[in-house]
Amino acid sequence: MTATGPVVAFYDTHPINEDQILRALADRGTAADALTEEILKDHDQDHFGGIEANDILIAAAGIRPDHVVLDVCSGMGGPARYLAHRIGCRVVGLDLTESRHASAQRLTRLVHLDHLVEFRLGNALEMPFEDASFDVVMGQEAWCHVPDKPRLIAECARVVKPGGVIAFTDILRRDALTGPEMERLTREMTFPDLETLDGYARLLAANDCSVLRRDDLSELWARILIQRLEMYRSLGSDTARKFGTARSQQWDATYAFFVERFAVGGLGGGRFVARRAD
Repeated sequence: MTATGPVVAFYDTHPINEDQILRALADRGTAADALTEEILKDHDQDHFGGIEANDILIAAAGIRPDHVVLDVCSGMGGPARYLAHRIGCRVVGLDLTESRHASAQRLTRLVHLDHLVEFRLGNALEMPFEDASFDVVMGQEAWCHVPDKPRLIAECARVVKPGGVIAFTDILRRDALTGPEMERLTREMTFPDLETLDGYARLLAANDCSVLRRDDLSELWARILIQRLEMYRSLGSDTARKFGTARSQQWDATYAFFVERFAVGGLGGGRFVARRAD
C-alpha cells in the first residue's frame, strides 16, 4: 500500500459518506432533485463545530466575494459549498481520495453550485497549482492525515498570493500523548504524524507567514467530540450495512479511543490564521 493508501482506505469506508447523506435526506422527505445548499449544509459538514466553525474561519480569514479560495483536503466538499453559497466567492477543493472527490462533484451539481465550486484530485504535498494562485488557503481538521507538515505548509505558502491568508484548524498532539497511543492513532485513524500548537506557528513563520491568530480549541473539541461519538454510534447500523459489521465495530472502538485522548490531554485542536508576506 502506498503512503497515501491508508488514508484513502479510511475515507472509502467512513461512516459519513454520500449514500448516508442522501439516505438521511430521503428519510426527512427531501428528494435529490429538490436539494438545496440550505438543506444540504446541515448534513455534509464532516468537521468539528459544523457551520458555526465555518463562519468563524471565514470571518477570521476575511474572505470576500472577489476572492478565490483553495480548500486543502476538501473531502466531500461541505465547507467549500457552504463558503461559495454564503459569500459568493469561487472555491477550489483539493483531495486525494477518489471516492470523496467524486461525491463532492455530484453533491455540488445537485445543489447547482458547480459554477462557483470545482474539485481537483491531487496530493496536498504536490499541489497541481501555479504559484500565488489563491487569495486564501484553508483547511478543517484534515491536515492531520498529511505526513509531511513542513512540506504541506510550504505548499500552502507557495500557492497563496503575497498578502494572502492561510486559515485552518487541525488536530494536534499534546504532552500527554504516549508513543503507543500515537502508534494506534497512526494505524487506526491514519494520522502519520501530528503537529503541535507551537509547531504549526513555527512552520508558518518559517514560510514568511505572520501568524495573526492562534486559538487553542482543545477544551471545546473535547466537549464536541463526546457528541460526535454518539452521532457516529447512531449511524452504526448504516455503517454495518454499507461496510460490514466488523468495520462498524472497529470504527466505534477507534473513535471512542480517539475521543478519550482529548479527555485526558493527549490530543487537542487549534485554529490558525496567518498572512503571507507581500
